Amino acid sequence: MDLTVVAYIAYLLISVALTLWVARTLSRNGRIFLADVLHGNEKLADAVNHLLVVGFYLVNFGFVALYLRQDQAVADARELFEALSVKLGVVLLVLGAMHLGNVYVLNRIRRRGAMEREQVPPVAPQGWTSGPKNGPRTGPWAPPAPQA
Repeated sequence: MDLTVVAYIAYLLISVALTLWVARTLSRNGRIFLADVLHGNEKLADAVNHLLVVGFYLVNFGFVALYLRQDQAVADARELFEALSVKLGVVLLVLGAMHLGNVYVLNRIRRRGAMEREQVPPVAPQGWTSGPKNGPRTGPWAPPAPQA
């Protein structure tokens, strides 16, 4: 068998196994994070988690398939390992970048929700009046009203 074909088979097997392992790990451990982002809505967290996993599979398997082509024939075992290391390194970098992108977006959503949940200050602002009493300018910054 040609070593280029061996490189293709090894690349596909390792890439698919890595993609499955990363997706399962992120799905299992990311569910808790999603539940927090979605304010404890477990059903919605499960649905979003499943959609993220499906999208993750589609993008990664598509990238693995597109990146399969080898421009030069693999002549010996050294070239086989070099070709595999470059291809698998790029796949791992893409997996990591996708993970960091997802975490960034979900963390932004989580922070926005946390800011919305913060309470309104318990004391009304000081120095404000309900309406003009001595003219249009009232409050601590207004000049004193003329005495009659």
